[in-house]
Amino acid sequence: MKQKAGEKQGDLLRRLGLFDATMMMVGIVIGSGIFLTTGIMAQHLPSPGWILVAWSVGGLLTLAGALTLAELGAAMPEAGGLYVYLREAYGPIPAFLFGWILFFISMGGSIAALAVGFAEYFGYFFPSLATDVVLFSVDECLPWTKLPFTLTAGQIIAVAAILILSFFNIIGVGWGKTIQNGLTLTKLCTILIFIIMGFILFSPGRGGRITFRSDGKTTLLGFGVALVAVSWAFDGWHNLNYIAGEIRRPRRNLPLALLLGTCIITGCYLLVNIVYLTVLPIKDMQGVVRIAERTSTVFLGRGGANVISAVVLVSTFGALNGAIFVAPRVYYAMAKDGVFFRSAGKIHPRFRTPHVGLILQALWASILTLTGRYEQLFTYVMFITFLFWIAAAASVFRLRKIRPDLERPYKTRGYPSVPLIFIASATAIMLNTFFEKPVESIAGFFIACLGLPAYFTWRRKFSKISVLTESADHAER
Repeated sequence: MKQKAGEKQGDLLRRLGLFDATMMMVGIVIGSGIFLTTGIMAQHLPSPGWILVAWSVGGLLTLAGALTLAELGAAMPEAGGLYVYLREAYGPIPAFLFGWILFFISMGGSIAALAVGFAEYFGYFFPSLATDVVLFSVDECLPWTKLPFTLTAGQIIAVAAILILSFFNIIGVGWGKTIQNGLTLTKLCTILIFIIMGFILFSPGRGGRITFRSDGKTTLLGFGVALVAVSWAFDGWHNLNYIAGEIRRPRRNLPLALLLGTCIITGCYLLVNIVYLTVLPIKDMQGVVRIAERTSTVFLGRGGANVISAVVLVSTFGALNGAIFVAPRVYYAMAKDGVFFRSAGKIHPRFRTPHVGLILQALWASILTLTGRYEQLFTYVMFITFLFWIAAAASVFRLRKIRPDLERPYKTRGYPSVPLIFIASATAIMLNTFFEKPVESIAGFFIACLGLPAYFTWRRKFSKISVLTESADHAER
């Protein structure tokens, strides 16, 4: 790839435009959640109007977070995103703990979960490769662990998806962004067709009405549960900041992509849910996991399930590619700071991608996929993940105080109210998570603390290497 003026050998290249960045954000966030979440929400919040309010609030809170991180991304357009902001605001240890959790649990687990989700829908079309087709099983995989092990055809498909997408992301940013753009556009077009058909073809006699039903405390509690579900459906919007070092004109394009992406995602979510709620009565939605399939059968018949399964297949594959693309940029930044495997800071001399980080991520995510332990790990880090989000948003206030001379091409609109709204809402969801799952939340805190020995070990090794390098340079001179 031809090197442009001002780009140094070994640097990540700025090859992503505004369109690419927007498609990356939309593709990562819109996975399978929008096709599965609303039926579960209806079980706790049996009010069509309040369900739409929950999705609207989720969009507004995401917008508040996006506007907040846009200031940080424009001021520090480097690879690493939240890792960089935490490092500059609070020091290297909190930043490292964020990256530690990201690699071993948050992103590793997300990639594994998305890959398995893809495999489940892949198995819908190819039953012989489904996740319930057992290829190998033993009661005790290793004598000292006493843990059973089962290998299914679906797990093989999931690992294959991880490895194939990782390969294409290794051989060039162009491949990664082309795959992402194509999958995201396909996803948006099919969602738009679903919305149009829902508005035009559904049977009004079978549909529900968008009404507000409230019975005080029950509605309030149900709204809180629904908002947690909505927040996870919007999860991933901040991942765009991880690749700020590869976005062209990042001081303009990063804030704009965050804004456009949030608006597109929120619009899709609201319109899809309006279709659900007008096609189906609320009582027919409660507890239904595959709500999109149930809705589409009303106006597409039996073929509706096939259509929606194909949409979810494409959607999940796109979200998987996006997650694989962005996360190694954080490991790259950590390695450059000497707090991760040094090789993760290498850029491929030909493809100009963080190839080692991509390989490490693919191997770890594949292990989680094969063991099936990622779901349990997720429950442990929900609390600590929200804590990092809050700290990153709060760094806007801290950096304005300790680094007032930092150039800020974009400043958060509505400051300080917008960041405070995001921080307050994230804190409420975090506390709800703690009270709902106190044992898992405390366990997640201790998992994060397990990263401290690794941090100090990497720092000592990095310091020794730096001293040896300086001594060698001095001897040569």
